[in-house]
Amino acid sequence: MKIRLFAFALILGTLAGCSGGYNGQLLGTQDRPGWNNVIPYGMVYVPSGTLHIGQSDQDLNNAMVQKSKSISIQGFYMDATEITNNEYRQFVYWVRDSVTAKTLGGEYLSQDDAGNETVNWETVEQLDYNSTDEEVSAQLDPLFVPENERFWGKKEWDVTNLNFEYYWMDWKEAAKLVNKGKPRSEYIRTGGPVNVYPDTLVWVRDFSYSYNEPMTRNYFWHPAFDDYPVVGVNWHQAVAFGAWRTKFWNDYHMANDMVINDDFRLPTESEWEYAARGGRKNAQYPWGGPYTRNSKGCILANFKPGRGNYPEDGGFYTVRADAYWPNDYGIYNMAGNVSEWTSSFYHENSYGFFHDMNPDIRYDADPNDPIAKKRKVIRGGSWKDVAYFLQVSTRHWEYQDTSKSYVGFRNVLTFLGRSIND
Repeated sequence: MKIRLFAFALILGTLAGCSGGYNGQLLGTQDRPGWNNVIPYGMVYVPSGTLHIGQSDQDLNNAMVQKSKSISIQGFYMDATEITNNEYRQFVYWVRDSVTAKTLGGEYLSQDDAGNETVNWETVEQLDYNSTDEEVSAQLDPLFVPENERFWGKKEWDVTNLNFEYYWMDWKEAAKLVNKGKPRSEYIRTGGPVNVYPDTLVWVRDFSYSYNEPMTRNYFWHPAFDDYPVVGVNWHQAVAFGAWRTKFWNDYHMANDMVINDDFRLPTESEWEYAARGGRKNAQYPWGGPYTRNSKGCILANFKPGRGNYPEDGGFYTVRADAYWPNDYGIYNMAGNVSEWTSSFYHENSYGFFHDMNPDIRYDADPNDPIAKKRKVIRGGSWKDVAYFLQVSTRHWEYQDTSKSYVGFRNVLTFLGRSIND
């Protein structure tokens, strides 16, 4: 049998190598690249499946707008933890170095084959921001806080210069039959420029008559909080992070003649809930439920377990992104720690009309749109919330241009294929 298979493969190879490449046979194109599904670092695989959504037994008020429904979700990869301060800082530093390269020009920039101006990363990575070179210092000086605004004379970056612009394709608009034949340029959208630096003042702004200034001064940059979830990031910044992460990933793969994957993005509301349940049907919490403590009385997430009682669960504010036990998919803190942005537009009755296959509802609000159209779904509850918001079925929202000390995010990446075991 093995000899026959070898002979058949040899014949196919011979046919493909004959004049014309195929010798009249239907063999498919023979120069296709190989493809192996590689789980991106820090992500876990969530298989395709069915999910029953709707209100929980403790959410009777939403019974009419959060109707029970069975839906199906395509498999995807999801970050095992919320995006941390240190991971987000990589994005901030990349934007900082890009702005620097464009400011200095010359050897810090290069051109690709299409004539587009790109950053010469080999040169930028060798740049000393504290250089005594007067010419370099003079060129970079506008990127730093002016001397008359420096605190104790400390030279610091002016974070208002850290802006990122990205592009995306409006596939839903392009798919409309009335638009058939129009140039694709009409569906290419520009995102930004988005200022990527987190709003560190949220720690003070979110709480009246409360001393949280140490968190404002330290939370994003101090090494003590490197592995804690980034906060103070609005929905636009979270979307921009996904676009940058996709570009960063694709640039590496294309430079090494590797096949690129789909885009990193925010999960839809349905994807988030499906992943949070961890394969458990009708579970009230990611660990099953219906209680927030285990049999030993230990609290299972970072939230506000009692009135005026924040530290009983082991954390006062946020905790490490990998704290507590993960759910059955291996995903941490899908309940508590920080609430998480999704890509979905918040509509009270969306369960009543969206599709039962990969349901999603989006609205890209303009700055001049009514404020109600700027609501985006957040899920999971946070360190300052009561247990109700930790339930996997609980829906909540925030305005897309608002940043909070209790809202972060994580990315997903659509799985290409039927199953990772296929």
